This record gives sequence, structure tokens and C-alpha cells, in this order.
Amino acid sequence: MPPQEDPAVTTTHKAIIFEDVAISFEGLTILDGVSLELKRGETKALLGVAGSGKSTILKLCLGLMKPDSGRIYVLGHDITQMREEELFDLRSHIGIVFQESALFDSLTVRDNVAFRLMEEKIPEQETEQRVREALRFVELEHTVDMVPSELSGGMRRRVGIARAIITHPEVLLYDSPTGGLDPITSTTIIELIMKQRDVYKTSALLVSHRLQDAFMLASHYYDPVEKRMKPVEGTTALRDVLTTFLILKDGKVIFDGTAQDLVHADNAYIREYIS
Repeated sequence: MPPQEDPAVTTTHKAIIFEDVAISFEGLTILDGVSLELKRGETKALLGVAGSGKSTILKLCLGLMKPDSGRIYVLGHDITQMREEELFDLRSHIGIVFQESALFDSLTVRDNVAFRLMEEKIPEQETEQRVREALRFVELEHTVDMVPSELSGGMRRRVGIARAIITHPEVLLYDSPTGGLDPITSTTIIELIMKQRDVYKTSALLVSHRLQDAFMLASHYYDPVEKRMKPVEGTTALRDVLTTFLILKDGKVIFDGTAQDLVHADNAYIREYIS
């Protein structure tokens, strides 16, 4: 009988793996045998009606909750077996963008973006450089001395993205990043997510209530020369855009695949959902 491989070794080419994960609260099943894989460099859109378990998946990835059963691997580590101090170190490799940005109202944009670096006592000169770099990425370098109350909703969301990427995370978790925004601003946010995917090859889970956001990610790419997103042309090129879809219903995965697979799915619920 061959020796068993160490899961921490065999899972390193995947950013996140859920194996038959279940969790309930007060007798209500939230996730029921969920399995999924997020490849390195891939963005996976988590879709489904409210209460289907999307945000719970993000909390499980951070180790903020423990599943009742199943295993979760993040960056090669079985986080279901990790102690809190070990999880704290792992979280330094993960960035999260909240729906409401969750900025500190009393801090400037600069200090909001730099918050994690200041916690880690990164030298002032390096912190300043990385803050400018992150704000330049989201095209908000001019807001460095402003406070959140002076920003629009879309700008606050972009500052939230800058704060999430300043540590150069290996994984990004987006919790409804376009929720409550108008269509034009939503497109700006999706373009930034696309830019992070295509320029830095960051793995990401994207919780969204907007199917059009996920389809835009799956059908466009960011051109670093022209500095804008462009539509993908051709079936082969579509497969090269590392964006997939996962749909949850009643705590179970009912679809996990590409945009092309989704469009041709014959499941009645899925057909109604995407229509």
C-alpha cells in the first residue's frame, strides 16, 4: 500500500478546497455537503438567493467559523484543524472586501489603507510607498488625505479594495462588492476585480447578487497596455479567462462550472435563475 500524501502538500496547487462541508445554526442547515475548489489565479463567483450560504463560505475560509463536518483547505493548510494563533498568521495572506467597505470613519484614506501595515509595524517609508501603490491601482491616489465621509459610495468601495490588496494577498474574498451601487459604479468595481485577476493573478471568491457582474468577469479581460477592460473574442479565449460560477440552493451546490456551461445548463431552477 503506497504511503499517504500529506494533504498540505497535495492541496498547494489549489487556493481553497471545501470537502463535504456542512454547518447548521440553531437547527437550520446553512451548508449541506458543500464541495468546491478554487484554483490558483482563478476567480469563482458564488451566486444564489439570500440565505443560500454564500457569505458563510467566506467566513469559513477565514476560520471565523468551524464547520460541523467536512474539511477546508486554504493555501494548502487544513484550517479546520488550526489553532487561532495559526489562523491569525494565515489571514495575513488573505484580503477581504466588505459590501459596506467597513472603513474607519475617524481615519484618513491613507490610514485606512495602511491599517494592516501599521499593525504589522512595517517601516513608515515602505508603508507610504505601498499605500500610494494601492491607491494608484484603484485610481484614487488623490484621496489620500480625505476621510470616508468625503467619498462617494463607489469611492469608499474602491478604498476598501486598496486596503485589501495592500498586503499583496494570495487570496481575495469579495462580499457583495457592488451591492447598493449604481450600474456605472458597479462596472468600475468589477473592472478593478478583473484587473487584480489578470495583472496579479490573485485567487478570489466573489459573493454576488448580480449575475451580470459575474458574466462581465467571465467575458472580459483587463488590457494592461490600454488600461481598460476589453471583451474576450472566441470560444478558446473564453476558456482562458479564469472565472467560474458556483450556484447554491438550500445549502447545496447545484452548479459549478464555466459561463458556457451555465448558459447551456438544463436544470429548471438554473434556467429560471439566469433568465
